[in-house]
Amino acid sequence: MSRLHVTRHDAATGPVLHVTGALDFEQATALREQVERLVLSPGKHLFIDLSDLEFCDSTGISALLAARQHAQAAGAEVILAAVPADTLRILRIIGLDQVFTIRPGSDTA
Repeated sequence: MSRLHVTRHDAATGPVLHVTGALDFEQATALREQVERLVLSPGKHLFIDLSDLEFCDSTGISALLAARQHAQAAGAEVILAAVPADTLRILRIIGLDQVFTIRPGSDTA
């Protein structure tokens, strides 16, 4: 599995994080730390592009939930985009597809 790499850019709707590699026990902290440094505004979106996610375990799911909590505390929303099929299946099984806004593509508009 590849190392986790998170890149950031800003869109009109809020920050966009592109997650590449494995979001697992060893590497999920990197996403958490990146999210904790974000200053989010009410009504904005934290867009997390998972199009290049290779693997996600329960620690990775917890990191996504922590991102959601961080956004909600600021009055913002998390949008998960281009979630790989295996990760989407897990989100559906545990009911998190009802918690997160999920978009099929990685378009931030």
